[in-house]
Amino acid sequence: MEIGIVGLPNVGKSSLFNALTKAGAQASNFPFTTIEPNVGIVEVPDQRLDFLVATYGSAKRVPATIKFVDIAGLVKGASAGEGLGNTFLSHIRSCDAIAEVVRVFEDQNVIHVSGKVDPDDDITTINTELLLADLEQVTAAVKSVEDRAKRQDKDALKLLPNIKKAVAMLENETPLRTDPALCSELSSYNFLTAKPLMYIANVSENPSNDHIGIIVAHAKKEGAQVVVISVKAELEIIELPDEEQAEFRQELGVASGLDEVIRAGYELLQLETFFTAGPTEGHAWTITRGTKAPQAAGKIHTDFEKGFIRAQVFNVTDLQELKSESAIKAAGKLRSEGKDYTVRDGDVIEFLFNV
Repeated sequence: MEIGIVGLPNVGKSSLFNALTKAGAQASNFPFTTIEPNVGIVEVPDQRLDFLVATYGSAKRVPATIKFVDIAGLVKGASAGEGLGNTFLSHIRSCDAIAEVVRVFEDQNVIHVSGKVDPDDDITTINTELLLADLEQVTAAVKSVEDRAKRQDKDALKLLPNIKKAVAMLENETPLRTDPALCSELSSYNFLTAKPLMYIANVSENPSNDHIGIIVAHAKKEGAQVVVISVKAELEIIELPDEEQAEFRQELGVASGLDEVIRAGYELLQLETFFTAGPTEGHAWTITRGTKAPQAAGKIHTDFEKGFIRAQVFNVTDLQELKSESAIKAAGKLRSEGKDYTVRDGDVIEFLFNV
């Protein structure tokens, strides 16, 4: 699961990426060039895992992770190939979701490509390029689907109304993500405007409420999320030792904007976490919302899924409240679940299987 960080040049994309990969548990970081994207795997902050590791005295802690991809800056005309735009658009297409960094900060030392800070214009520029790329793709697809439909191809006859609806939406400058059912039907096309989106407002110390309001308005209209963060401040804070970071944030009453970005990305991809815990290891496992117990077991090992018998389940909140597994059992909170059980965020599971 990858989230592509996009935006115009000089909005703070690479700085955000650098802050994320330094603040998180960086497991991989590939060289950056002007064409190839930079990739980093970042730990998902989760106090529940810390609690489980402490409770069970786990020798090893394995967090959930999420992958961020730093994609080089888009420019106006990218959909027509400007600024190696087609290459960069293909990098976005390979991602599962989009984090669009919007510049709100003022800094005379960092030139804005348009000469002034204007979130509305910046968002319009980026989103127009994504929309035009989709429109070109779907327009080319219509003729092919129509030709197959004339030959009474059943798949094409079913697909054609959805393709035509997508054309109409894009011609009306409406991103496809605003119609989730349509996105599901057309998922094989991997349209850019169908991808989940969050705006990251990169602010200075005293951000303009008007600028933030503009970004929020776009998000509401387009079915997106908004995270407000000062990337410059975050970069300064993460240079401090861990214990000083916590003290500094506590003194200022400021939570980690990076943690918020990571959690928002996790939510954007509709991901959830279940846990396995014991003396050897406390492990956070990432699943897609709605995953059944056997498929969750398969995240650990394919044999667990193949030979699934049942899952012994309680939620980490039960352990936090009742303090011990024996108290959980006494309270009737330990459940035995079968193949049809949908795993919930925060479940602590022991899988029983036989191969």
